[in-house]
Amino acid sequence: MKALVAVKRVVDYNVKVRVKADKTGVDLTNVKMSINPFCEIAVEEAVRLKEKGVVTEIVVVSVGPTAAQEQIRSAMALGADRGILVQTDDAVGPLAVAKILKAIADQEQPQIILLGKQAIDDDNNQAGQMLAALMGVGQGTFASKVTVEGTSLKVEREVDGGAQVVDLTLPAIVTTDLRLNEPRYAALPNIMKARKKPLETKTPADYGVNTAPTVKTLKVEPPAERKAGIKVKSVDELIEKLKNEAKVI
Repeated sequence: MKALVAVKRVVDYNVKVRVKADKTGVDLTNVKMSINPFCEIAVEEAVRLKEKGVVTEIVVVSVGPTAAQEQIRSAMALGADRGILVQTDDAVGPLAVAKILKAIADQEQPQIILLGKQAIDDDNNQAGQMLAALMGVGQGTFASKVTVEGTSLKVEREVDGGAQVVDLTLPAIVTTDLRLNEPRYAALPNIMKARKKPLETKTPADYGVNTAPTVKTLKVEPPAERKAGIKVKSVDELIEKLKNEAKVI
């Protein structure tokens, strides 16, 4: 069984994001970039399935600039076998990403496709669902547990108020949530081996996809600063402030 895993290059989640002075976007100057955390969970799940003997090959894909090779190599260090970079400097939207992944899936014929449920930079949470619609296959979103049983896939997914279990027929799409697993750290020998693993570079045009942006960002602003809290001396004073100042009761 072949697994296809999509990863995205994003600002590291430990970095405090700064907005550009002209408010046209986020300042990426000298900022540490990493694999999107949800995508890293998808890579880890694919590696675990390989360790169980369910998956025989893991192909990792990224759509982005040349520098995204770094994130593909990181995924290879975690256990992916080879990579494909669809190189573009455009701000690629979810639909274009889904179309590219469909074209790659048509060529690679994977039985399971794993994606992070969303990217932490744009929070769209759309690519996995769009890919499932384009391919006409089943999807298990927000996955917290994945079990492969022959030609079927059982996905436990988080829903409001509990969990839902869906049975899917392979091939299928899975988008990963935080509680699915905890990604491992790459060992130094595996980091060295990842440098020699095959990485193919393509362009969106190779797959007949136009990545020109269809959505324009008008302005990016940081959130408003929170006002400092106050201390009250009694319950009566608290009630008075909630009633007359905050006006919430």
